[in-house]
Amino acid sequence: MLKKIWKYLSSMQFAILLLLILIVSCAIGSFITQGQTFEWYKEAYSERAAALIIATHMDDLYHSPWFLVIAGFLIANLLLCNLIRAPQLFRRFKDEQKIDKALSESVTCSFHSVDKPGPVFAALSMPKPVKAEADGKKILFSSSNRIGLWGAWICHLGVVLLILGFGLGQMTHEDYSLYGVSGQSKQVGDTSYICSIDSFRVELRDDDTVSQYRADITVHDSLTGNSQAAEISVNHPASLFGYKYYQNSTGWAARVSVIKNGSLLQETVLCAGESLTVMDLPELILHFNALYPDYVFIDGRGPASASGALNNPAYLYTLYYKEQLLGMNVLMEGETITVDDYEFRFSEPQNYTILQIKRDRFTALAFAGGILTLLGIFLAFYLQPRKVWAVQENDGSWTVSGLSIKSSALFREQMEQAIQRSQNSNT
Repeated sequence: MLKKIWKYLSSMQFAILLLLILIVSCAIGSFITQGQTFEWYKEAYSERAAALIIATHMDDLYHSPWFLVIAGFLIANLLLCNLIRAPQLFRRFKDEQKIDKALSESVTCSFHSVDKPGPVFAALSMPKPVKAEADGKKILFSSSNRIGLWGAWICHLGVVLLILGFGLGQMTHEDYSLYGVSGQSKQVGDTSYICSIDSFRVELRDDDTVSQYRADITVHDSLTGNSQAAEISVNHPASLFGYKYYQNSTGWAARVSVIKNGSLLQETVLCAGESLTVMDLPELILHFNALYPDYVFIDGRGPASASGALNNPAYLYTLYYKEQLLGMNVLMEGETITVDDYEFRFSEPQNYTILQIKRDRFTALAFAGGILTLLGIFLAFYLQPRKVWAVQENDGSWTVSGLSIKSSALFREQMEQAIQRSQNSNT
């Protein structure tokens, strides 16, 4: 009984079953937004669906225990299949060059009374045949594409590395977002790294459309004191301290000044979407909604921007006091908002950069797995092992035989064409 279980667990049938389960799970997981709360799923789907998603860990599919167990079984199965098949494949690989082994096998095709076998080997692009003798007869033997025997084996190994690289990468993946304007420094997530945005530039074409975003950054390790710097742009990330820094997008920012009784109380740079809390009156909050670089008001639509150039900047803001809305309006350059003793002023409109910071320690492993998988597929389908040998008969003619385990019909046709060409060359 245990032997049967072991045989099934190391069989290709079990591997295919596990692979189908993983494929179906990943397909379902791709339609379910990952990492959300029960309330979010309840709002997006239904209470019953939300309960099912949480119960089955489909909210965090790639870290769920059952997904990892299935992936682990698949990896173990493929490794077992490879380990069990390796000795047999190695023996077959060696036997491909043994003449006596070929003579004892069932041939794919055989042709008699061939005058000269040399042109047949050449027409089939076989390596130079080796000479031998058996039972007093001369033999010419050649084998090719032996490496093709390892195609499926290499493909299985590649799949194992691919799954390991992807799985371990998902478990240890780090992904952070960071945004700011030139001159700002911000911590990268919960790491020890501080990213300084030295400069940020938006490059425009002649028609004022964006051609590229570029940022010069310096990353400082607060633990070691080391620093690394690089320029990044869209589709041209930089690797610093093992993290990939991507130039993701941009938006508008502005300097906000808070004045109380004629004196500057506080000043900071806000990116669109951020809020400022007044220092000595925390109940008073200014929210910076958006910036219109070339402000126009369109009837029926409201505020808009005529172009991306800073020709007529305007700032959309919202004011709150004790979580109650005080007002929402557009403020032009040089204008102020007054609330009792406080004045708010926007100035220095500028672009801020949005950086995406990622680290996957197992990308190389997954990449190696993908390369091996493709290599295995190529070897299995395009390098078919074949053997050709010729035996000289007593009358001086030759019998040419060939063996190809796969694509035997195609091989037979190629042999016939090679024989025909060799006979035509002799006439």
